[in-house]
Amino acid sequence: MKKGRKAAPTPDEVELFRATVSDVTPLPGHGRVRHTPPPPKPVPSQRLRDDRETLEESLSHQHPWDAGSETGEELCYLRNGVGAPVLRRLRRGHWVIQDELDLHGLTVVEAHALLASFLNHCVRRGLRCVRIVHGKGLRSKNREPVLKRKVAGWLIQREEILAYCQARQADGGSGAVVVLLKGS
Repeated sequence: MKKGRKAAPTPDEVELFRATVSDVTPLPGHGRVRHTPPPPKPVPSQRLRDDRETLEESLSHQHPWDAGSETGEELCYLRNGVGAPVLRRLRRGHWVIQDELDLHGLTVVEAHALLASFLNHCVRRGLRCVRIVHGKGLRSKNREPVLKRKVAGWLIQREEILAYCQARQADGGSGAVVVLLKGS
């Protein structure tokens, strides 16, 4: 039996009920029409699952990210509300690079943990401009830069990142990014 449903009355129960209400006079009809309520709107459960999954993927380090690419493989990003001249000055080396993190040879999981720790350390120290070397992927499978796209996605998720761009050739070129952090 389903929960919430009562069992149908037995013939003895029906007879007992009729005997009990035999001297009752029914009320006159009220003349109103009883409308059945509309069925509830369907719940788009698949869409809700898809939305939740998309959100989880966007926050995950497993998510491949190549947003912000202006010229093919070049990485660049500018947070909303930050003026374009900031990115132009970052590309030209306006800020002194105050610290560096090298992720060469690390797995994705190791690199993600180390990058988060490094950025937290930079914020605590009040650093404004840092370089992150992700490598060019020459030793990876299919000779593709795996960490390059991962680093780009991880940086975009961090609130303290104002902008980043590919490093100048003298600072690592396509194997590194220069990152501008919020000031304290």
